Amino acid sequence: MKIDKILNKEISRINLHLPKTRKSLAKLLEEDEPKVELRDGSKHYFKKEELLFLSSLIDEWEKDKLFLPIVLELTPVWHGYFKIHGKIEVKVIEKILGTYDILEEKSEVTLPRYLLPKIRRKLPTTTTYAFIME
Repeated sequence: MKIDKILNKEISRINLHLPKTRKSLAKLLEEDEPKVELRDGSKHYFKKEELLFLSSLIDEWEKDKLFLPIVLELTPVWHGYFKIHGKIEVKVIEKILGTYDILEEKSEVTLPRYLLPKIRRKLPTTTTYAFIME
């Protein structure tokens, strides 16, 4: 049990770059300097043009439901894969990858890690990594 406690503490330390709370795309678009506060107390700023690009990928009503940054979950358990949760988050990532199917609405997707650079190149400020243990 002690090893689990140590691992969880280390994972928390590694994830200090994650936001305390995420904000909706709609709210961030209204801000002059779109940003969120991170767990370590620092600020993470979003590029306005990236927020506008995201807007172009989703329906108007979805802007209130897409919370940023989109979290890309990594764990040693999924050897070579990562996960994304949330219907709109999955929709955005699949549109970027060219795999989106309007008839197949998913609330979670597991993708191979080699796709991470493609996602991060398109969405450098609106995505982030979370390291998790399962």
